Amino acid sequence: MPAMPALRCATFSFLAAFATPLALHAAWWLSTDRALAWSEADWSSARVLPAARAKPEALVHVYAARTGRWKGIFAHHTWIVIKEKGAGAYTRYDKVAWGLPVKTNNWAPDARWYGHRPVLVGSVEGRAAEALIPKVRAAVLRYPYGRYGDYAVWPGPNSNSFTAYVLGAIPEAGIALPPTAVGKDWRALLESISLTPSRTGIQLSLGGIIGLSIGWVEGLEVNLLGLVAGIDARRPAVKLPGFGRIGVNGRGDRTPARRLALRRALG
Repeated sequence: MPAMPALRCATFSFLAAFATPLALHAAWWLSTDRALAWSEADWSSARVLPAARAKPEALVHVYAARTGRWKGIFAHHTWIVIKEKGAGAYTRYDKVAWGLPVKTNNWAPDARWYGHRPVLVGSVEGRAAEALIPKVRAAVLRYPYGRYGDYAVWPGPNSNSFTAYVLGAIPEAGIALPPTAVGKDWRALLESISLTPSRTGIQLSLGGIIGLSIGWVEGLEVNLLGLVAGIDARRPAVKLPGFGRIGVNGRGDRTPARRLALRRALG
């Protein structure tokens, strides 16, 4: 292909897949979000989860909520919630920017984030969850970026890099983070080629700045500067920067080994 037509094709593809969706979402977000400061935002429970005693089975849940202010144009914050069978309380794990970055139970398990209501990304419950919980706890303990200063909002390691790391320890859960979980594709440069967190495909990531993922659970995703565009064949959908996943809204795979529920598309 001659140089100029190739350049025009590349420019059009970039505009169609990245720049245009992001600009449209930015316009909508800035016109609707209240853009509250940290101290003014609502961090209370959104009442998504019942009381722990009312849900006796074990569970592993992954949640996401839009981040605050201008960052909400691009990104969700994600976290992990677990509960052993018969336990009277949930345990929540997040990574944040201050102090020792990996936090345990700093907020209610289903708390709003900057006032934004969380959505359930994926879940495993019952006997399958009982088998996963020790793996989740072990992954949190061995997470290699949990020291003071081990946080970078972009390209990572950040909150979503942490969640992706833990999901990589439980690939049988079959949970894929939303495309707006900016930082989920961050990898150390020595780990630029790896399996996807679900172990159903291959991922190439150059420091989370540019990359490509192809997997049955994750779908096809192109990462450019932390923004993700792609498609999902397993549950037909397109993935767009800013908007997130747009497509099939419903339950994912069910097998005897896992129980995965996706309640809504993120965006």
